[in-house]
Amino acid sequence: MTTTYAALLRGINVGGSRKVPMAALRTLMEGLGHEGVRTYLQSGQAVFSTGHGDEDSLARELTGAIEKQFGFTVDVIVRDHAYLEAIAEACPFPAAGLEARQLHVTYFSAPVGPDRFTGIDQAAYLPEEFRLGDRALYLYAPEGLGRSKLAEQLSRPRIAKGLIATTRNWNTVAKLVEMTRP
Repeated sequence: MTTTYAALLRGINVGGSRKVPMAALRTLMEGLGHEGVRTYLQSGQAVFSTGHGDEDSLARELTGAIEKQFGFTVDVIVRDHAYLEAIAEACPFPAAGLEARQLHVTYFSAPVGPDRFTGIDQAAYLPEEFRLGDRALYLYAPEGLGRSKLAEQLSRPRIAKGLIATTRNWNTVAKLVEMTRP
């Protein structure tokens, strides 16, 4: 039985460094035996189907293959359609009424608890807000991620210590749900 997954690559093709051409990524993933490999945008999303492995082993496999081919390490999170759809459906903010630049999801490689965020006074950043989900954090930033003071706090190394964390805007969240749909 095959499952369709999305691979989320962290920090590639940003500012001219850590270049991973999407055509080369597709070829690499096909070489690993994955089927139906498609990419979305240049910022590190690939959708594929496979009958072997689980999310964690597939992420490790892809991380190793990228390092071997491109010469640098890229953190990868792999999630299946059911998870991606559940994250979209559980959004605590009114996604349909917001611009995609205002709503983001940070995917984590493992569960995160509220204890990681105890030093952040959410009231000080209003109207910006965040809420935790299943291995995810939802961020509402009305002026966008680039102007968000709360996003700065949430990106501090202590928040994601020991984890892989990668953020996507709502358009990408929705597109990955669509692209992984069986």
